[in-house]
Amino acid sequence: QVQLQESGPGLVKPSQTLSLTCIVSGVSITTNDYYWNWIRQPPGKGLEWMGTISYSGNTAYSPSLASRTSISRDTSKDQFTLQLSSVTPEDRAVYYCARYYGPAQIYDYWGQGTQVTVSS
Repeated sequence: QVQLQESGPGLVKPSQTLSLTCIVSGVSITTNDYYWNWIRQPPGKGLEWMGTISYSGNTAYSPSLASRTSISRDTSKDQFTLQLSSVTPEDRAVYYCARYYGPAQIYDYWGQGTQVTVSS
């Protein structure tokens, strides 16, 4: 059974870098046609796609966040990591990792989400 689980601090100080890891089980993150994503939801707002890393290691980012976002992976552990630099209180959100299946164009598995607050 495929499972995704976000891991990381719930509180980050302004100007610091937020780092979250998604631990994947039940499938290798190098399996063809799967894309591994970070998506967030600020309070009272909709879902915002942040970026993705593909089964082959290629990355893509939301243009609005690209200058502050980096996604990497550890294939030996089936984990992928989000780093968001220079955070502000506006980065407060629930952060989700999610798997996207390319051929069907669907997000088929999600983590439960983790709340991140930015405060000094």
